Amino acid sequence: MSSLSHSRPRRKVRFNFAYPVLTIGSLIALLPFVWMILSSFKNLKEIRQVPPTFAPEEFTLENYDRVMNDKDLPLGLFYRNSAIIAGVNVVQVLFTSSLFGYIFAKYEFKGKKMLFWFIVSLMMIPAQMTMIPGYLILAKLGLINNLLALIVPAAMDPFGIFLFCQFAVSIPNELLDAARVDGAGEFQIFRKIAIPQLGPALATFGMLTFMANWNAYLWPLIVLTEEKVRTLPIILTWYSNQMAEKTNLTMAASVLVILPVLIVFLFVQRWIVEGITLSGLKG
Repeated sequence: MSSLSHSRPRRKVRFNFAYPVLTIGSLIALLPFVWMILSSFKNLKEIRQVPPTFAPEEFTLENYDRVMNDKDLPLGLFYRNSAIIAGVNVVQVLFTSSLFGYIFAKYEFKGKKMLFWFIVSLMMIPAQMTMIPGYLILAKLGLINNLLALIVPAAMDPFGIFLFCQFAVSIPNELLDAARVDGAGEFQIFRKIAIPQLGPALATFGMLTFMANWNAYLWPLIVLTEEKVRTLPIILTWYSNQMAEKTNLTMAASVLVILPVLIVFLFVQRWIVEGITLSGLKG
């Protein structure tokens, strides 16, 4: 009892110390992001003035108006391309990862362990090593300058299979056996029993997949060379170079690019926190 009574104050001291440190660290991490948003509502003169202002002295929406009505920057087209790629990849990766993760967790078959560890080992291969062979394969298939070049190779995700396997292990076998006794098919069991149990994992990995595809730059830059099929991060880089002297416009364009990610995160943040807690995933 005495050891427990001594350990509790120590834990409280550690928590009381860690909380303000983490709070300060979070504020420091958020500062550039907040500065970008506030600067998008300033005019160019105010952004350049010394000493700089934190909040805009003269609040203006002119920067957003100019960016959204710039004929050289058809944001609607680039939003469409990014949304198609991110949306389709989220749906297909969640389906394949949850299905294969469930199979590895709940079924026994010959070569299961070898195949599983082979898939896990693919996580160790840097993406840069597969870019040249991947490009050559897409060129042979005629998919260069096609949105499918970013969709077809992304159909399977080794990390997703591993993550869902860890979650699916916790699904009670008795629940699955009861469904079989009631006459449910295997895919019906997966759809009606396993999928609801995997909700936190679906939200967490779905958000990670959406962010990865929405913010992807290098691979889209390689396989999408025509302007009509390019995505927002590529166009944002081009726009920033063109408007290097107009920081107010690049700030507004940056906010417009990341806005969908923020909206999606606000909708799924509760499930993401739960998924990270249950899986032990660290950012």
